[in-house]
Amino acid sequence: MIEQIYTYFTIETIYMWLNIGILPFWLILIIFPQSQICKVFVASIFPLFILSLTYGYLIYTFFNAGYDFIENFELYLSLNNLSDLFSNNSFLIIFWIHFLAINLFCGGWMTKDSQKFGINKILMILPLIITYLIGPIGIVFYWLIRIFYAKRINLYD
Repeated sequence: MIEQIYTYFTIETIYMWLNIGILPFWLILIIFPQSQICKVFVASIFPLFILSLTYGYLIYTFFNAGYDFIENFELYLSLNNLSDLFSNNSFLIIFWIHFLAINLFCGGWMTKDSQKFGINKILMILPLIITYLIGPIGIVFYWLIRIFYAKRINLYD
């Protein structure tokens, strides 16, 4: 039984489930940002906990398969080393989980912060979608909207 589960959760299957599984969280952030479901399941530790469990499972699996994690630190040495790491599916899936978790965390923060300043949820749709797709640009876009609602520029909030 456990062997069947282990063979089912390949990198490709996990990648597919990550991409499908993250969409409901983003849809709730965009469509129902003020709901209790959003507060409990999306803008909390819950989705990050699930992504962390997946991250831990993959690290454990790769470690048992003999993956050399020390090579990951070579990404800081040159752009070619980074490119070589991205050609490795093991590194790529770990990076993808990292990307999804950080963007979702930022989306949750943006939603909570926008509610604090009374920003219209329709105005939040575009920054949230941009954050889902290309994180930092969406955050800057939200920050520009936030300036008008907060009536001040605050760089360290």
